Amino acid sequence: MDIDYLLSAKPQHQLQLEDLKFLYELPITRLSYFCQKVTQVHHADHEVQMCTLLSVKTGGCKEDCAYCPQSAHHKSKVDAHGLLDVDTMVAAAKQAKESGSTRFCMGAAWRSPPKKGPQFDKMLDTIKQVSSMGLEVCTTLGMLNEEQAVQLKEAGVYAYNHNIDTSPEYYEKIITTRTFEDRLNTLKNVRKANMTICCGGIIGMGESIDDRLQMLLELHKMTPHPESVPINVLVPVEGTPMAAQNPEAVEPIELARTIAVARLIMPHSKVRLSAGRMELSEAEQALCFCMGANSIFAGEKLLTTGNPDVDTDLEMLKNLGLKPASENSKQHAATH
Repeated sequence: MDIDYLLSAKPQHQLQLEDLKFLYELPITRLSYFCQKVTQVHHADHEVQMCTLLSVKTGGCKEDCAYCPQSAHHKSKVDAHGLLDVDTMVAAAKQAKESGSTRFCMGAAWRSPPKKGPQFDKMLDTIKQVSSMGLEVCTTLGMLNEEQAVQLKEAGVYAYNHNIDTSPEYYEKIITTRTFEDRLNTLKNVRKANMTICCGGIIGMGESIDDRLQMLLELHKMTPHPESVPINVLVPVEGTPMAAQNPEAVEPIELARTIAVARLIMPHSKVRLSAGRMELSEAEQALCFCMGANSIFAGEKLLTTGNPDVDTDLEMLKNLGLKPASENSKQHAATH
C-alpha cells in the first residue's frame, strides 16, 4: 500500500476495509512513523487542543443506547437535571477558557432538541454568548432537522457532535430506538448548515476489531471527513446493559492502533483521545499522542463519567514536551 497519498493536500475517500486492516497490523514502530509524518504535515505536531465538555441537561433521554447512563430505559444512578440556566452555562464556558480550552462543548440528553419554545431559545442564547468569547462552540443535542441545524449555525455553533458509535453491522446490538441511517441524516443536516462535524465512536462494547475499523471506514468515506474524530473507550456504568463489560477489555495498544488508523485515513481531522483516559497511564496516553491523537477533553467529568482534572493534564503535557493549542492555532487543520 502506498502511504504517500496520505500526505496529499486533497483528502482521500476510496480506501477499503482491507486497507485499514493493513494499517492496523503494521509493526508498531512503522505505524508510529507514518502517523508522525502525517501529523507533521497537516498539524502543529507539538500542540494538543484542550476541549471542555459540559452536560447542560442530564438524564431522561428517550434513546436506549446500551452504554449510556442517561437513558430513561436504564436504572443508573445518574444525577439527572433539566436544562441549566444561561448564566450557569456561560460561567462554565468562561472558566473553561481560563483553563486553556479553545473549544467548549455542551451536551444535552435529548433524543432531539425541542423544535420551538423556551428550552431551545435558551440554548441559542447561550451559544451566542459563548461564541462571542472566541471559543469554538460545539453542541451535542441529539438528532437535528434542517431548520434546527440552521438555527444552531446562525447562533454561532462551530461544530456539532453526533457519533456513529460503531459499525453499521454492530449498531443494532447497542441501540434500537434509532437507526444508523438516522445518525447519518443528522450529519447531512449539519453539513447543509455549514457546521463542522465532530463524529467518532466507542470501542470496548463487545465489538470486533473489524467493527472498529468499519466504523472508521464509514467516517473516511464521508465527504469531507469529519473535522473532529473522538475515539472513546467504554466506561461501564452501573445500571446500564453494559455495566458488566470488562473495563480493561481494550488493551492500550488496541486503542493506540485504532487512533493511528484514524489519523492515517483522515489526516486533516483532529483525533480526540476521549472517554476512558482515567484508566490510561501517562505513558499510554503518550503512545496515543505518538499515534496522532492531538486533542483531549479537559475537566473532571465527561458528561457523567470521570476524567482527569485540568491541572493533571497540563502537568502531563508539560512532562511530554507538548503544549495546549492556542486560540490562534485552533483552525490549523481546517485551513488545509
